[in-house]
Parts: sequence; C-alpha cells; structure tokens
Amino acid sequence: MTRTLRSAIALAGAAALSLGVAATSATALGAGSEKQGDIKIGLLLPESKTTRYEKFDRPYIEQKIKELAPDAQIDYYNAAESATTQQQQVNTALAKGDKVLILDAVDAKSIQSSVQKAHDAGVKVVAYDRLAQGPVDAYVSYDNHKVGELQGKALLDALGDKAESGEIVMHNGSPTDPNAAEFKAGAHSVLDGKVKIGKEYDTPNWDPNNANQQMSGAISALGKDKIVGVYSANDGLAAGIATALKSAGMNVPLTGQDAQLDAIQRILLGTQTITVEKPYKPEADIAATMAVDLAEGKKLSSDLIPTTVTSGSDHKVAAQLLDPVVVNKDNIKDTVVKDGLYTVQEICTPTYAAACKDAGLE
Repeated sequence: MTRTLRSAIALAGAAALSLGVAATSATALGAGSEKQGDIKIGLLLPESKTTRYEKFDRPYIEQKIKELAPDAQIDYYNAAESATTQQQQVNTALAKGDKVLILDAVDAKSIQSSVQKAHDAGVKVVAYDRLAQGPVDAYVSYDNHKVGELQGKALLDALGDKAESGEIVMHNGSPTDPNAAEFKAGAHSVLDGKVKIGKEYDTPNWDPNNANQQMSGAISALGKDKIVGVYSANDGLAAGIATALKSAGMNVPLTGQDAQLDAIQRILLGTQTITVEKPYKPEADIAATMAVDLAEGKKLSSDLIPTTVTSGSDHKVAAQLLDPVVVNKDNIKDTVVKDGLYTVQEICTPTYAAACKDAGLE
C-alpha cells in the first residue's frame, strides 16, 4: 500500500476513530485502524533544560511522522540529562515493541550497550543531532566541526586588533557529548595561533550555572582587564557566562549556538555577539523520514544519507550533515524570523523595543 493511499484511508476513516485515545507517555495515532501497531517509533530526547527539545524538536518530529504515517504510534521519552534514565527508557521502548528509535543521546558512549541491544532485537536506531556509539543505522545532524569554525571566526572578527592584546576564555560544553568535541575542534582550528587562550573549560551537562561559576573563576584568575573575548559553545552556557560578565562590569565578544530566544535578545542588546542557527525543522523532518522509511522496511535513499561518518565506537554510519548559519544583529530578520523560529513580536518585547528598532526589527 502506498503512503499516499494509506494517508487517504486514514483520513477517510478519521470520523470513525475513537477520540479518547490514551496518550500519557506516548502519542498514539490511528487507534482502531487495521494498520495500528505496524509502525511504532520511540523518540528519545536528552533533556528539557535547553528550550529547543520541547519547543521545536519534539513537535517537528512528531508532526512529520504523522504526515508520513498517520497510523503510526510514537512513544516519547525525555531523559532529563540522565544517561542511566535514557538507558532505562530504551529498555522500555523495546519492551513496548517500538521498531525504530530516534535517539538523541545524553552520553554517546554509555548508550552504546543500549544501541547494541536494540540492534540485536532487530530494532533500527536513527541517531539524532548527536552520534551515539554502537551499530547506529542512520544519523542526521549539522556539520558540527563547521559550527565551531563559524564560532571561532566570528569571535576573531569581533575581536579585531584586540585579538593580540589579551586572552580569551573557552567554554566547550559537555565532555559526554560528541558534538561538543567537534565544536571544540572546529573552534581551535580557527583560534589556535591567533589568540591566547587564558582558560578553557568543559562544562558538564551543558549547565549554565556551571558556566557561570567557571567564568567567574576565570575572571578572578586572569583579571577582567586581560580578558578580551569568550568562546561559548552554545546559548545556554552563554546565558550563565553573560551573567558573570555583567556582574564583573564586563562586556566582551561572546559566541553561542542554537539561536535561543534569550540569545537573540542578548545579541540585540550587545551582550552576546553571535549565535549559530541550526534550523530544527529540516533536521527533524529528515530524522522522521528516516524513521518511517526504516519502520516500513525500506532502504534509505541516497538523498537521505549522502555521506558517511565514523562514530566513537568506530562504526561507519550513513548520514546527512546540514549546514549551520551564523546569526548576528544584522541578519535576525533573514534567519530566525524568516525560518519561523520566532516572530518579531516574540523577540521585541518592551525590554528590547529600542534595540529592535535600531536593528530594523519592526
């Protein structure tokens, strides 16, 4: 049965379906249809402290799955930053009979045994945003080394002649996240030899509070007059860093990533220099398409997996890597607004009205 025909049947029979479908930890679609249970997909996201996962990734992925397979069952799990919890959630998904897992790993290394368990059970695994170790079937993310390169270049551009007159502080993100290692490597490939790195930190769990404490410690150790800029691997860390800088009476170039709303607003105020946008919908749509195709027993097309990457466990994984985009004060309207992440009204609350006017956001 073609996907189009199946969708038409599902729509035609929608009025006959029960509206009381239980959906506590799962979103069930097509209850009562003859195809119910054929497509069962587990969606496992790592945390909710970063706003992207609940606001963008989850709804976009679920929406695309429903579009492609209206009778699919989606079981959703959020690990709340716990690698142990995520391992238990994989076990639960397997026990429920999920045939494909979309997995954004809390800890890419420790999840390997769970990925192997899924593989041994004949369950396909789509690594989402972070490349989990183990026999993963497909992977979609952004070019994370390029993200670091873009951040490093933006920091150097913002520093200008000051790059040689002081030191920078680097906050690289969680040591258990393979993406953080790629951001770090990309940034170093641009920054090394062009600026002195006074302090450098890995920040467990991408915790803004840890970043705040690290930045405060760096200011005390180096002296605020010596610090000319800060590399932050994402916007969550940048929030904690910006607070520490403000407390010290400092305002120096500061990078970020994820295009969080608060980061866009800091860019408008001049307390953050750039963020890197990785549009969530294209990534989510590709992951959902991979998952549905695999659930239907299809071979993934070359359009979905144009390249291959190697994981930390030395597994070769078919992949698609998308291109990130730098967001600064001058292109907010042409990036995050145009891409539908936020409206001008959401960005330009009264606190930011004057800054928005200066940036042409009206």
